[in-house]
Amino acid sequence: SRTLAQKGATMVMTARSMRKGEKARAEILQSFPESRVDLMKLDVGDLSSVREFVAAFKARYDRLDILLNNAGVMAIPRQETADGFEMQLGVNHLGHFALTGLLLDVITQTPGARIHNVTSSANFTGSINFDDLMSERAYSRWAAYGQSKLANVFFTFELQKRLTAAGYDTVVNTSHPGI
Repeated sequence: SRTLAQKGATMVMTARSMRKGEKARAEILQSFPESRVDLMKLDVGDLSSVREFVAAFKARYDRLDILLNNAGVMAIPRQETADGFEMQLGVNHLGHFALTGLLLDVITQTPGARIHNVTSSANFTGSINFDDLMSERAYSRWAAYGQSKLANVFFTFELQKRLTAAGYDTVVNTSHPGI
């Protein structure tokens, strides 16, 4: 966020906690007072929050140049999202999947738009367990994490394939952020 602010981007920063988000926004504005940073509430672990965010975003903006799907949890004890999904798959993948899908009309109407899905090299150890996708019968925090990050990679590749086939110039990519 700091780098984008420094480059002069109009940025919509999201946060689950508006108090923490306001603190981060204030720090950015202190360093870059001319930057344009809008803070909006979003919890990708709650699909109602995703829908509320998208409605609020579309009411304020008519373009989206870069969607950076970066929220995540790693190797946590088994928990569930507000919608009953295993937490790592829900936050790391399903929330971003829903967010991207609900914003896709704005993204594809923005020339040269980009979608970036932050994954992890843990995707190399992951596999999609279709027989127990939500890890209800057996749970391994690292297997669930790897599955969620592999889902990010598969989603990235498939979305790019479909957008290209439909004739859009949107670029979808993914990366491991580094250690």
